Amino acid sequence: MTTLKAAFEGKKALITYITAGDPDLETTGYLLRLLDREGVDILEVGIPFSDPLADGPVIQQAGQRALAGGATLKKILGMLAGLRGAISAPIALMGYMNPIIAYGPEKFAADAADAGAAGVIIPDLPFHQSEPLASLLREKGIDLILMVTPNTTPERLGDIAARASGFLYCVSRLGVTGDARTGEAPLKDYIGRVRARTSLPLALGFGVNGPEKARLAACVADGVVVGSALVSLLHPCGADRTRLVAAASGFVRSLREAVDGACAI
Repeated sequence: MTTLKAAFEGKKALITYITAGDPDLETTGYLLRLLDREGVDILEVGIPFSDPLADGPVIQQAGQRALAGGATLKKILGMLAGLRGAISAPIALMGYMNPIIAYGPEKFAADAADAGAAGVIIPDLPFHQSEPLASLLREKGIDLILMVTPNTTPERLGDIAARASGFLYCVSRLGVTGDARTGEAPLKDYIGRVRARTSLPLALGFGVNGPEKARLAACVADGVVVGSALVSLLHPCGADRTRLVAAASGFVRSLREAVDGACAI
């Protein structure tokens, strides 16, 4: 398995998100292997939570389905541990603090390492309170990936960038109908402000729902995150592997082509 840093070397990184346990953990494992084969550079794996404040309705519903099906943090980490050696792309866990606190931060860091996690994203963990968990993860060789938004102040951006590792997740306004900030120039300005504060790779996500927006995002950032669009596409397939292959492969290949063909920064 490669590192997060290596995933950005020599190319624009394609990052996909799926919710672990939707529709079940066996299918999640199959999907991760499939996405890896199709050339995804980083596999973001969502840990379902009952109150996911940073997630839109598509991922909220996926999380509810996963929880109803019995997915737990322990089971998810166990599933991922069983994939070690079967996939080459690094895994970034995305979850919330409540399940981690309930699990135990030290145990979480240890078990995440055993599961092969290269990074962890926790949207509801304030950056100025992140060091205790970041230290535990760092001891296990895991990056704590922090997030910024277009309205993050310069001072706050500098503080976040100083604490981040792996890559910086740049939340975008892409895809919001009628929002003047969705054009290429505002995105370029936004990413330029972030890039001036850090040497970490920058991944742009939230609202990247197809090849054209992936191309636009890859023109300005070092990587592109696609989540809700993929989760929505896969949901009707259930656990039917023939349908999953047909749906996922074509979509990921179109994203890969768009990201690889994007303009240079």
